[in-house]
Formats: sequence, C-alpha cells, structure tokens
Amino acid sequence: MHHLFMHRCLELAALGRKDIGNGALVGSVLVRDGKIIAEGYHRAFGEAHAERALLELFTDDIRSDDSLYVNLEPCCHHGKTPPCTDIIIERGIKHVVYGMSDPDTRVSGEGIAILRKNGITVEGPVLHAECEWFNRGFISVRTKQRPWITVKMAKTGDGKIANDDGSPLAITSPQQNKWSHEFLRARHDVILVGVQTVINDGPVLDARLTDHSDYHPWRIVLDPHGRIPHDAKVVSDDHASSTIIVVDPLHQKNVEALRKNGVHIFEVPSQNGMFVWQELWEKLLGSEGDFRGVTSILVEGGSKTSAIFKDASMVDMDISLIG
Repeated sequence: MHHLFMHRCLELAALGRKDIGNGALVGSVLVRDGKIIAEGYHRAFGEAHAERALLELFTDDIRSDDSLYVNLEPCCHHGKTPPCTDIIIERGIKHVVYGMSDPDTRVSGEGIAILRKNGITVEGPVLHAECEWFNRGFISVRTKQRPWITVKMAKTGDGKIANDDGSPLAITSPQQNKWSHEFLRARHDVILVGVQTVINDGPVLDARLTDHSDYHPWRIVLDPHGRIPHDAKVVSDDHASSTIIVVDPLHQKNVEALRKNGVHIFEVPSQNGMFVWQELWEKLLGSEGDFRGVTSILVEGGSKTSAIFKDASMVDMDISLIG
C-alpha cells in the first residue's frame, strides 16, 4: 500500500508544476484505515508546503494510527513558510512515510531526525528512484546550481533536421509529436529555442497535444542581438506573458517594446555568441515579477543551440526522434 499512496503524492505534486518556481514538486496524503482522508500539495511559490497545506485544511482530530505520506522529506528550516516538521509535531502525527531525502543542505536528513526525536515513526525512502526522477529538476538546482536540461532533436533517417535552405522540414509523425508534448513539453518548466528557430519556424512552444493542454510552460528564446520578430507567435499570442527573451544588454532596446505584451526581457551579457552561463542561471533560478525561477528546461532549438549546451556539458538527457 505504501507504493499506492506515494504514487498519489506524486500525482498531486505534479499539479504545482511551473507555479512553484525553483522549488520542489511535493504532494502529501493522510491515510486512515487504509484510505486517504486528506490531500495537499505545494500549489505555488511562497505558499504552504504540501504537508502544511494538508494539515491546515484538515481540521479534524488526528488519530495515533493515522499515517502522513509525502514524496519529499519534510523541511525543518524557516524559509518562505514555517518548517513543516513543526506542524507535523504540533498536530500529533505519529507516523510519517517519505519518498526521498531533501538534497537542500538546510534539510538533508535533519527533517527526519527532528521527527524521530519527537517520537514520530518515520519510514522511507519509498519509491526512492521514482521520487528522485520526478524531482530531478529540483535536485539539479540544489546540487548543480542549474536546471535539469533535456535536449530534443528531430532528425530524418539521413540526419537532416531542416531543408537545405533552412526552411522547416516535417520530420516526426503525429504519434511522435503527441509523445513529445505529453512526456517532454508537459513535464518541463521551460521550452527553450534559439531566435533563429523562431524566425524560421514560427513555433508556438506549448503542450496542446496532451491531456494537460491547459498547462503553459515558460518559453525562452535565446536572442543575444534582439532579432526576434515582434509579430512572432511566442511574443504576441494569448500566452506572451509566459515568454522570456534573453538578450545582451547592448541590444535590449531592440526588444523593449515587447514588454507591453507581458513578455519578460532578461538581460544577460554574452561572450563569443553565447550568454555567460553563471549569469544566465542566476536569472533563471531567481525571481522577477511573476517569474519565480525554474528547475527544468527542454531545449528544442536547432543544431546550433543544441550544440552550445552539449559543448558546455550542460545536457542531462539527449533525445533524438527519427522520422
């Protein structure tokens, strides 16, 4: 039964994707007599963590045989919200089951230790590998100080990714496109391309071919010289406020007018045609306006953009779809 309840924690946790910023995706369930009686998840940056959200909503008495499940070790530090260990202890929870330990150095086993010191039985990790894979972006941010990066390329059997003149070439099948939207686009915080892809292909960069068609990932365009057309779909459609243009400060005036559509303009210095990595990550892990940071990026740019990430050893997963 542990696995069943932990799977439900992960289902709930996924509902917070994009809205939680650079934090972890976390869900929690309260189990009594083998049935879930309350649920919670981390809904958004700065809001209550999953365990606190659940226990603040569930106001009935806690029984000694109730079990609290959570896919990430409860936090024990004061951050944007109070420690989850505090409310677990205060409400009288006696049994906690967790999925994985927290890689954050402020927690890293200390949350579990505090619960045990207060007489709470703690079991775990449960579905450890699955929980870590699910939160691979958060782990990357906490251990590598950068998001998890997946590079996806679509190629013909002979290795082409576009027509000889650079124009778009239909490569993948409808089934491959649906898979890409469902298992890549809808499971990353960001879809990233270089500006030349926008100029050549005019992509929308959404997750419309999925059951999560209401999920709109951030869209990032790397555009050092501010060349993006102002009528491009990613900066003029109904979700332009989910678009970020990364531009060198020397050329930021070229795209400044896009702010009126809600587009985010991030100024990052570039060297030799590529942005300075450390400063790029500081921007993408930070907070600015309604942007609260990200933990995972899907690179869908052309061969040049993909090569930049690969040459810098910034790729965690490399996927090729052969059409």
